[in-house]
Amino acid sequence: MVVYSFYIFDRHAECIYKKKWTPRPSSTGSKAQQPNGLPDGPPRPKALSAEDDAKLVFGTIFSLRNMVRKLGGQDDNFISYRTGHYKLHYYETPTSLKFVMVTDTRTNSLRIVLHQIYVSLYVEYVVKNPLSPIEHPGGIGVNCEMFELGVEQFVVRLS
Repeated sequence: MVVYSFYIFDRHAECIYKKKWTPRPSSTGSKAQQPNGLPDGPPRPKALSAEDDAKLVFGTIFSLRNMVRKLGGQDDNFISYRTGHYKLHYYETPTSLKFVMVTDTRTNSLRIVLHQIYVSLYVEYVVKNPLSPIEHPGGIGVNCEMFELGVEQFVVRLS
């Protein structure tokens, strides 16, 4: 299993934590070059900034979650979706924290894994930390070295 990225969003739609491990595969592949050294075909789009990437991920999960609730009712939950290049896993806590992990397409559901990250890492190292803010206004994210180390070790054990 390959983990590409991990995000945590608070109840105000702010990305309070993001971590990338390996770049997601591009759908275009490598471009052939002409004899004069210029790339063949149209230019590639620029990569998104980390902030824009987080906004795009949040917009996707927000839209899909609302669509699932409208089509299936309040009892149905959005868990994950898959494209040809990645799979996005989603877990929402009772306090409206949203945990999102982007992996390769062969990965089974990681809902339980995201719940474990919430319970064993986020609650232990962020919520119970008296120096950590309760709210994260203006995009001030999780700044806890033990949490970051724990997430890194957790993902390495998954791979």
